[in-house]
Parts: sequence; structure tokens; C-alpha cells
Amino acid sequence: MSEQQTETETRARRGCWRVSRRGFLIGAGTVGVVAAGGLYFGLPIVRLKAPDLFDGDGGASFAGVEGDPPTWFEITPDNVVRFHTPKVEMGQGIHTALKQMVAEELGVAWEQIIVVPAATQRGPVDGFGTGGSASVQSAWLPLREAAATMREMLREKAAEKLAVSAASLIVAGGVFTSGDKALTFGEIVEGVTDWVVPEEAPALKPASQFEFIGQSLPRVDFEAKLRGEATYGYDARMPGMLYGAVARPPTIEGTMQSAAPGDAPDQPGVVEVVIEDEFAGVVATNRYQADIARNKLDVTWDEGKLWQQAELDEIVTVGNGKPTVIQKVGDSKMANEADNAVIAEYRTPMAAHAHLEPQAAVVEFREDGITAIVSTQFPTSARDALAEEFGLEPEQIDVKSTYIGGGFGRKLNAAGAIEAAKLSKAVGRPVHVGWNRREEFRNGYLRPSTHHILKAKLADDGLIEGIEHQ
Repeated sequence: MSEQQTETETRARRGCWRVSRRGFLIGAGTVGVVAAGGLYFGLPIVRLKAPDLFDGDGGASFAGVEGDPPTWFEITPDNVVRFHTPKVEMGQGIHTALKQMVAEELGVAWEQIIVVPAATQRGPVDGFGTGGSASVQSAWLPLREAAATMREMLREKAAEKLAVSAASLIVAGGVFTSGDKALTFGEIVEGVTDWVVPEEAPALKPASQFEFIGQSLPRVDFEAKLRGEATYGYDARMPGMLYGAVARPPTIEGTMQSAAPGDAPDQPGVVEVVIEDEFAGVVATNRYQADIARNKLDVTWDEGKLWQQAELDEIVTVGNGKPTVIQKVGDSKMANEADNAVIAEYRTPMAAHAHLEPQAAVVEFREDGITAIVSTQFPTSARDALAEEFGLEPEQIDVKSTYIGGGFGRKLNAAGAIEAAKLSKAVGRPVHVGWNRREEFRNGYLRPSTHHILKAKLADDGLIEGIEHQ
């Protein structure tokens, strides 16, 4: 059995996503505008677009893409391929790994591919977000199939333009050649408005022919990060941007009882004091001024219950509360009944995510929609949260994720983006909100404390015959 047959059968057994013919649409662009998407690039480009690229039940690591067909690849006249990645780079090298998959199947040089973080109004933003250490395995087949499909569509058009058979064409470095005839990808897409989608997903390269996958290649984010040029949430900027700071409760259950401007309006650099419902914040010309003025707000808090560590430990102690069976295999009772049972007990404390970069977002609120640049693992969640908060349609909101300085699940929410949007709405200009380290530890959420009791029955040879973990 060939490597390709093995991979195809494995995919079928696992029920992974596959490329479907109906899942591909092609939009051809002229100078200045892309026909189907209304996006201005100032270049004639062709876009591979897949509304239902991921069919089937592949698990929770990729939730697919929503709405109108998003942009996956763009090919420019100078033979550059822009790859809009659905996954967010948090330092784990995902952008590099996904670029390897694209380069492998598309037939281009490593330097020809530019990785672009997908935005919710343009790119294939994953409805699952980025997490669970599953980006590579979930994109492994569908992304390669998308690139391979693009390659074969280019092959057919190249054969037509060169008046040769498609089978005679060889692709390398973003160029199709047949004898002494050649066309770059950029030349192939020029002036083309009709494209033929393959009836079946093209065969993928067997592992024995891999050129990029499995190789040690330069990380796509390395140079920008080395030079300090990479854009994180704290680095995000918009023209005319101001800075915001928000009053936050001093305790876990703290709620705002009342708020007044206090001395905040008189502080240097203050542009606006915003107080509404249970929200109070300040907008100023720089972050330091906003932080100082925020501390001058006159806010009264109801602290709520002041939890003690002993109370939390009691709640999670084994035997308290209602038990839930997570997994049951065989007979675990023998572990409880054995005379020679081995028993171990463990506790873990609460733990902060403690990522290097706190929450950060810059948001521009307009009457017709919202543009947000956010340090988030979950752009669609940020989009949906903004839509719900302000009564807008998701299509009116464009969220773009930056590089993330650590997430660990903490960057799944959109608190900073909503705060920045409220302040932006009040002043009519983009506002950047960046939490400081104190806020992140005090007002972020923590991993709960846990209690574990393990019991095991050992056989005479020391092997485990039965185990129970509560």
C-alpha cells in the first residue's frame, strides 16, 4: 500500500475534514478591487476561497469557518503568495508549521510565502480559536489539500495559456515549466476570471518526497521578534489613537455601587471620563496619564464575600459536593478493598496564567461597525462579544489578532476589547486599553485549587491490578 493510500484511508477512518468541490469558489480581481470580497489591495490577485473547506467530524480542534467564503491564498503579479492563517501565533511556531504545509503542496519557494494573520472580515478565522495544542494535527490534511487544489487549478490554467498538456508541466519555485516554456503563478492569474475546480481533491505528496515538512527552517516570526518589530497587543496602533484605563473591583466578588468623576477630569492629559452603568474609565493622551487619572475616580465598591483559602480548600475536598464519573474501566473497587493498597493524596493551589503579555487591545468604534486589533486566541469570540455588547451584527466587526505573548487560555476572552470599544465610542477615536501586571493578577481568573486521592491494588510482581483516582 502506498503512503498516499495509507494517509487517505487513515483520514477516512478518523472522519477528518476533506476538501469538497462545492467548498471552493474563486474570485478574480483587477487593479484596486477583489471582485467577490470588496477588499482593496491595489494589485490584480486571485483568491482561493473555501466556505466549507472542513467537512465531516474532525473533533473540536478546528471548528471550521463561517459566513462568506474567506480568503486563504492571494497570488500577486510579482509571484508572492499571501497565506491567511486561521491560527494565532503564541510563540509555539504554528505560523511556521502551517507555512511548511502550504509550501509543500503549492510548489513555491519558502521565501515566496508571506504569512498573514487572518482577520474576521477577510480570512479563514477558525471558530475554535487557537488552543489545545491541536493546530498542526487539525490543519494537517485540509490545509495541504487546499494548497494542492490551488496548485492544480493553476496548472490547468498554465496549460491553457502555454498550449501544452497539463501533465507535461513541472512546478517549482512558483513557476510551471514545460520544455522551454514557463509561466510564474503571477503570470498565470493575470486576466483570468474563469477557473475550473478539480472534481476530486488532488493527491498529496508522500512523506518520502517532502521538501519542507520535517525540515528545520527559519521561523517566520523570528526576525521581526529579534528586531523588536513584531506587533503584539501592546504594540498595536491606529491613527489618532488615545489610551484608556478602567476602574476594576478590589475583590473577587466586588461590584460597583456608584461612580463619579472625582478629580480625574483635572489630571494632565485627560480627554474624557466615561461613566455608565457599572463601568467607569478614563481616556487620556498616553497610558501613564490614563492610569493616574483612573486612580482619581470616585468609585464605591461592594466587596462581596471575602473568600478565605480554607473555604476554597473545603469546597474541592474529595467527598464533598456531587461526584461525577469521568472514566470507568474494569473494577476499581479492588483498589479500595485491597489490604496492600497504595494510597497517595495531593493538593494543588490556585494558579495564575502569568503570561508575559497582559490583556491588550486597540479598538475603533464607528456607527457602522467596529475595527479591533486584539491580543486574543479567539478572534471570532472577540467579534461575537463585541457584537452582543453593542447590538451589532458580527459582519460589522473586524477583529485581527496580533502575536500573543503567552495565552494559556487567558486570552480566550475579550474583556480588554470591550473596554476599549466603550471608551472609543465615548470619544469618537480609537482607544488602546492595556492591562498592567497588577490588574492581570488581581482581576484575571485563576486555575482552581484541586484535591486528589489515588488508591491502587498491586499484584505480587508490583504491577497495578486496579486503580481509583478521585
